[in-house]
Amino acid sequence: MFDNLTDKLQRVFKNLRGQGALTEENIGAALGEIRTALLEADVNLKVVNELIEHIRAKAVGTEVLTALSPSEQVIKVVRDELIEILGRDTARFKFASQPPTVILMAGLQGSGKTTTSGKLASWLKKGGHRPMLVSVDVYRPAAREQLKVVAKSIEARLYEGDLKGEAAGSPLVERLAKEARREAVIMGCDTLIVDTAGRLHVDEELMTEMERLKKLLTPAEILFVADAMTGQDAVNSAQEFHSRLSLTGVILTKMDGDARGGAALSIRHVTGQPIKFIGVGEKPDAFEPFHPDRIVGRILGMGDMLSLIEKAEEKLDRKKSEELAKKALLGDGFSLEDFRDQLKQIKKLGSMESIMKMMPSVGPFAGLKEASSQVDEKQFVRLEAIINSMTPKERRNHEIISGSRRKRIAAGSGTSVQDVNQLLRQYVQMAKMFKQMGRGGLMRNMMRGGLSGMGLGGRQRFGR
Repeated sequence: MFDNLTDKLQRVFKNLRGQGALTEENIGAALGEIRTALLEADVNLKVVNELIEHIRAKAVGTEVLTALSPSEQVIKVVRDELIEILGRDTARFKFASQPPTVILMAGLQGSGKTTTSGKLASWLKKGGHRPMLVSVDVYRPAAREQLKVVAKSIEARLYEGDLKGEAAGSPLVERLAKEARREAVIMGCDTLIVDTAGRLHVDEELMTEMERLKKLLTPAEILFVADAMTGQDAVNSAQEFHSRLSLTGVILTKMDGDARGGAALSIRHVTGQPIKFIGVGEKPDAFEPFHPDRIVGRILGMGDMLSLIEKAEEKLDRKKSEELAKKALLGDGFSLEDFRDQLKQIKKLGSMESIMKMMPSVGPFAGLKEASSQVDEKQFVRLEAIINSMTPKERRNHEIISGSRRKRIAAGSGTSVQDVNQLLRQYVQMAKMFKQMGRGGLMRNMMRGGLSGMGLGGRQRFGR
């Protein structure tokens, strides 16, 4: 999402490093470029002006101008101010002292409220909670049906209720909400997520209904779901919802898209309420708490290694990873079966592009993100197919694979003999690199040689 902003800020910092000494003049020029970059990223004008003034006040101070590495000091000032804008600390989720904790989901139609309600329920389940979902959108039958499908996919409880032929309106909405809360108590659910109706724009009818629900349910959380792709429109609607409902937090959806990112940098400052979660994909688990410092790390090209580590701990098989590490460091027979298992592990983390976005884009890691965009993800499937077409003995000892067997393997995997030869050749190279890993310093070679060299690069495709 922040790619363009990151690239522009990197150019500004590179120019600063090229200066023999920092002066108020060249800092002023850099701030002008930062201001332009933020405005082009669709950050709110008021937020940009305030941010630039704060950076200017600190960047032209004695501490920066007399520092041994003044350009790095300026980067630190920019980082600190961006974190301040985004809220500094990771916001805590509020739970009621007496269950069930009611969570009211607010937002405009099309912002992703229903999908996000399911993701939030899935996140709560991972934390040991027992959520129940209910849709009070009585105006669009498709919305209620969508939540039913979402609840089934994550195996969460859903209160459907009986509409009894009643006319759509606030009385029906309030009845469903009260029944759902009662049902949550009976079923022992400690949280109730209420998916409300949305409109194409903010209107009086929508706000009045939301105010009634707030009064009826006394929710612990009123979360505004905003589509990050809509930029300033999301910021403006969040401001209107907050003025009427007193929001407790914001969830930004579609943070994995190619929007300019301005909403994320503006919405917290404008509403005064924290961003609590972000949606980073379509799957139920593509949902994570919002960490201001980690997001700023991504914006400044410093990466987000903590999130990557957490994702790896959640998704990867720890035992298999430890076994592979031992083989890699000791040079103890890294086989094609091990290689296949690693391909499966990597796929669990998501696309190579999404993984590389969490890696730093400066220093020795510069260029990794661009290289990842050249990776053909379908090659993982083809490589697995080739290895699966081998016998167990061949996977453990590639040297016994004869010419005739290579033809059979190619036919069995729907590839060519050249593809099989290429895999075996690159596997040998990979095995050699693993033997050297214990010596350190080979991460960059691994990424460059291990991915593009393995035939995963965009220009190195299998035949056909």
